[in-house]
Amino acid sequence: MQSRLLLGIVCSLCLFSCDSNAVFDAYKTVPDAWNKNEVITFNIKAPDSINPYNLFVNLRNTNAYKFNNLFLIVEMNFPNGKAVKDTLEYRMAAPDGTLLGTGLGSIKENKLWYKEGVVFDEGGEYTVHIQHAMRKNGDVNGVVDLEGVTDIGFRIEKPSVQQ
Repeated sequence: MQSRLLLGIVCSLCLFSCDSNAVFDAYKTVPDAWNKNEVITFNIKAPDSINPYNLFVNLRNTNAYKFNNLFLIVEMNFPNGKAVKDTLEYRMAAPDGTLLGTGLGSIKENKLWYKEGVVFDEGGEYTVHIQHAMRKNGDVNGVVDLEGVTDIGFRIEKPSVQQ
């Protein structure tokens, strides 16, 4: 069992270390459950002011995640004070209830599109805030503690070159 775990860690490190498209890739751990008032924040230095980048929200979840979808509020604050706020919906499970994502074992990882072709044309620090906005059908107040989410991440990468 320990040799399998070690092999999995080594393979993961090799896979991530060979990822030349990543410009920014960070995660923050969610303890126990993700409270609806807990905002996950990432501070990002603009990579450059010329090239376009693709932006992703990354999410790790376990089988304790009980929903077929995920609603997020993502806000990007620019160095000049401008802010762009989006409410996003992602599919998290197949019609039969099987959780989507990659990974072996009980943790699934989802790479969720946020924005495509973003040019960071302002120098300085950008801030990204991510908050869940889950609700049960008919419930106005929403889910207070979202269970099953273990980590929230944000990723910036260079677009893949199409042949």
